[in-house]
Amino acid sequence: MSPADNPSTSTAHISSAASLTPTINAWQIFLNDQSYSPHTVKAFTADLRLLASYLPPDKTLNDITTTDLNNFLEWMQTGRGVPCSPKTLARRITSIKAFFRWLHENGVLLLDPAEKVVQISVISPLPTVLTPQEIDIILDMAIDYRRSAKPDARYYTLFSLLINTGIKKGECLGLSPNHIDLEAPGGPLLFVRYASPQHRYKERKISLPESWVEAYQEYRSQYPLDDRLFPWSPRRLEYLLEDLSEETELGKHISFDMCRWSCALIDWQSGMEREKIRQKLGVSKIQWRELRMKLDRLDKQVE
Repeated sequence: MSPADNPSTSTAHISSAASLTPTINAWQIFLNDQSYSPHTVKAFTADLRLLASYLPPDKTLNDITTTDLNNFLEWMQTGRGVPCSPKTLARRITSIKAFFRWLHENGVLLLDPAEKVVQISVISPLPTVLTPQEIDIILDMAIDYRRSAKPDARYYTLFSLLINTGIKKGECLGLSPNHIDLEAPGGPLLFVRYASPQHRYKERKISLPESWVEAYQEYRSQYPLDDRLFPWSPRRLEYLLEDLSEETELGKHISFDMCRWSCALIDWQSGMEREKIRQKLGVSKIQWRELRMKLDRLDKQVE
């Protein structure tokens, strides 16, 4: 849902004779009220404040034209002297369109000056993912580590957790044993939690397979765990995934990001509700737009 998809009373005190700055402040309040992520709110309002700094300070909302907005975007690319990547430019166009659509749909502006601004969609290259067959091969190799002369369940515990939950590297590093609930009524669960209140919207619970629980019990018996589920450096955990890459000889460099995308694609192809995939990944509705398009392209690519 875009910021303009939900009409709001937050525009009630705004007139077309108002300037941009106080109106942007009202829009920020609206975005926060709609539970947009702090990152999204910060990016969107920063984009509009940049527009406000470009336009004359006495320019009212009703005086802003499509030409003004196109000139601003041209200045962003060629006249500002600060690099503006295609992805940043696309987001700023999205911000401008959402802002003025919000004003138009709430009756502040009779005409939407951003309506005819051309939207630029930039989608980064598709990520590399693992096929179900490759995942089985990697899990078999991880089982070999569990059954070796010196059993090591770290490989299976780490890789299986990533491929089944799709959590990010930072989230994995922040896990502690008390984030695992093996006695949950509906089956074992992983709780992804954040210390900072501004990231609470990313918190979620994700089901864990019984096969992972078995390896996890072995892992706990092999390694003393205190306040961290994986008490090693990020680089050390990456080395574990690299070991699996080399041993399986699949020609793919297994990474946290690859596991996350592979998990999402598996859920997508299984027919899981799209909203449930978004919630499982812990991304905002704005971020989900690009992720959803990539997953759709990945799905068609596999076919």
